[in-house]
Amino acid sequence: MSSDGSRRVVLVHGLWFGAWSLRLLARRLRRAGFEPRRFRYRSTRGDFDEHARNLRRFAFEGEGAVHFVAHSLGGLLTLRMAAGVPAAEVGRIVLLGSPVQGSGTARKALSLPGGKRLLGRAAGPLQSGCADLPPGVEVGTICGTRNVGLGWLVGGIPGPADGTVTVRETRCDGLKEHLEMPASHTGMLFSKAVALRVARFLGAGSLTLDA
Repeated sequence: MSSDGSRRVVLVHGLWFGAWSLRLLARRLRRAGFEPRRFRYRSTRGDFDEHARNLRRFAFEGEGAVHFVAHSLGGLLTLRMAAGVPAAEVGRIVLLGSPVQGSGTARKALSLPGGKRLLGRAAGPLQSGCADLPPGVEVGTICGTRNVGLGWLVGGIPGPADGTVTVRETRCDGLKEHLEMPASHTGMLFSKAVALRVARFLGAGSLTLDA
């Protein structure tokens, strides 16, 4: 990984959300000395690979490495994009509640009336996940343990979870760090404590504040 002290950060939202959902996190990262930009895409429409190409074009303007902070489905999109980018161009990546092992909640939702329409083109990526991390890039994951969210609408999800994604679904080989925090799937976007950990990882490569 070659971050070269980069302060540029691209934020990527998750399913059904827009760039607006990342406004507070962007503000906190800006106060921490970073230069955040928020990427928009139509999460349930359009081809996922095309979204990845658009993200690449959006992110890599100018010279130097770019960091990424991505929520949920946005993390899968970021990993898909980073797989086709030289490692020297990518700084560090922080995933927030991203189901890299695939989402059990999404699979259950597809079996419900209207589920296919609800998930749209995001159904495939959410079911398959993206457990292959880009080589040479430091990736950290923060997952929530406050089990309140969409999962209850599809009958609940087993084990520790953030209400939508289980802790197990956020783990994969090659992660530099994996941290559990008392937040819900959506709540982590608005958590000051989560923002502090994100800033720490982007700047120092660790989710531990006293590292």
